[in-house]
Amino acid sequence: MPELPEITALAAFLQQHAVGRRVRSAMVTSLNVLTTYHPPMDTIVGRTLDGTGRHGKFLDLTFGDLHLVLHLARAGWLRWTDNPAAKPPKMGGPIALRILFDANDAHPEPGGFDVTEAGTKKSVTAALVADPQQVPGVARLGPDALSLGRDELAEILAGRTGRLKTTITEQSVIAGIGNAYSDEILHTAKLSPFATAGKLNADELDRLSAVMHDVLTDAVERSVGGQAARLKGEKRSGLRVHARTGLPCPVCGDTIAEVSFADRSFQYCPTCQTGGKKLADRRLSRLLR
Repeated sequence: MPELPEITALAAFLQQHAVGRRVRSAMVTSLNVLTTYHPPMDTIVGRTLDGTGRHGKFLDLTFGDLHLVLHLARAGWLRWTDNPAAKPPKMGGPIALRILFDANDAHPEPGGFDVTEAGTKKSVTAALVADPQQVPGVARLGPDALSLGRDELAEILAGRTGRLKTTITEQSVIAGIGNAYSDEILHTAKLSPFATAGKLNADELDRLSAVMHDVLTDAVERSVGGQAARLKGEKRSGLRVHARTGLPCPVCGDTIAEVSFADRSFQYCPTCQTGGKKLADRRLSRLLR
């Protein structure tokens, strides 16, 4: 799933390649992708892309007084091409939305992007609105992960009884962090995913605050400026524990362990994070504390 660093990088990529260009066509090829019906998507045809931005894990493209707000969900992506195909994409395929731009003085060739989604579960969404706050997912967002200072983070977590990993990935609590970067943050901060969010001591809060900023900032710096097609690979190359089950921890050498759920999993290092304890797989038994 694209998280804060990848969405930031995609916004920067489109800022470089598409801002200032006029929309030639806007084609919706998935019945599920659009969450708004007025104004229709072809309203942006003939308009210029004025700017790009981010709200948590939502990508915001501005066309005058309208915002196209995209959420790429778990399996979505944005694929740019400098050589758009003349044939429109077929309905029901992996392409959910295609937007093409005219050439201009800065970009002598036409270009455009597809919003794609792998798999059969269709969760990618697109909304064309006058205000991003009209998108329910945006309106529910908590403060952005990169905007939080230590005291603000402490205030947010105070009194929360949920597990730490669950809490920092809940977008209404903290916006921008997903499954992968939460694994990285908690590993670097040497905190258990199952620690109670509201019971961190002062030292643990200090570590979590500093690491959250450092891990996300480092990922943004590695991603921004790269080609859109390479961002997924760049993300994977920078991960130390996430999706590395069975491999040695780069810090202590212990074997990276995993907890699996019905449709996802997360990874951690027993030595670095849980005092050598293995966390039980929830599919098989109750969680160990």
